Amino acid sequence: MTVRHFLNTTDYSRAEIDALLEQAAEFKRSPQGKQLAGKAIALLFFNPSMRTRTSFEIGAFQMGGHAVVLAPGKDAWPIEFEVGTVMDGDTEEHIAEVARVLSRYVDLIAVRAFPKFQDWQVDRQDKVLKAFAQYATVPVINMETITHPCQELAHALAMKEHLGDLQNKKYVLTWTYHPKPLNTAVANSALLIATKMGMDVNLLCPTPEYILDERYMDFAAQNAKENGGSLQVSHDIEAAYSGAHVVYAKSWGALPYFGRWDQEKAIRDAHKHFIVDEAKMALTDNGLFSHCLPLRRNIKATDAVMDSPACIAVDEAENRLHVQKAVMASLMSQPGVKSGLGF
Repeated sequence: MTVRHFLNTTDYSRAEIDALLEQAAEFKRSPQGKQLAGKAIALLFFNPSMRTRTSFEIGAFQMGGHAVVLAPGKDAWPIEFEVGTVMDGDTEEHIAEVARVLSRYVDLIAVRAFPKFQDWQVDRQDKVLKAFAQYATVPVINMETITHPCQELAHALAMKEHLGDLQNKKYVLTWTYHPKPLNTAVANSALLIATKMGMDVNLLCPTPEYILDERYMDFAAQNAKENGGSLQVSHDIEAAYSGAHVVYAKSWGALPYFGRWDQEKAIRDAHKHFIVDEAKMALTDNGLFSHCLPLRRNIKATDAVMDSPACIAVDEAENRLHVQKAVMASLMSQPGVKSGLGF
């Protein structure tokens, strides 16, 4: 039987997303459970983490399970992901063995692996995550690669808690300045979940060069069509903020300059005024503000915005714990998932 993974919300229907959010809300009301009693999850971090690691470890514990944290290349052997390669470099073992061996030890595998920021055509293939899903015989969870589906669920739950029905609420996903080039993962995911929930989504960015990958723009357009919402792109700050119910801020690199950030710098530096401040939020319809965190204050958003009652970023961060428990519980309950050692 084919094992189902949690790699992207595009693989899940609206009804399935709603069910996960309902389960997450139940975990928020009653944190303790036995859904992972006697089970284990391997958390592989190819990149740093604070909220993700903490929330997954605690979530597994609260459901009676055990989490093993690994950092390949640091406290675990470096892993090779290319097929047919002659392994005479720095990598010590191949993903074909890593994923299958871990599947004999644990019941779930979760992976965090950011792009290498050299060639988007390579990074958009999401090779690390897909290789784990290919070779593992247990469910695999995306802890952020080129999308961040766990953040999507946490964001959706926070919005529902504050707004109730999200249908046709105006949602602004705004680019913000950052002194460093950043992954597009959270922006991709924000676009996906807001359209999945039937919201009227406005992607606000400085220039057409900051429009997201066509794959996610197409998924978002399809989501909007299926769920009665809408999607548009804007470069007009005032028009985008006007009447908004939610403002979600994120910095991301312009894909045409991917791997050539020095050439993007002039464009980026010219748009520092995209910071989320009190004047912009005053244009909204008593709108909520959020961010995935970490956030550089007075770079992406002002202190006044972050400390206002409208900011739900901490609520969203808390919800990572609850939605991830819902995902883990859901994956463990599917038919055919192994019990104990997978021999």
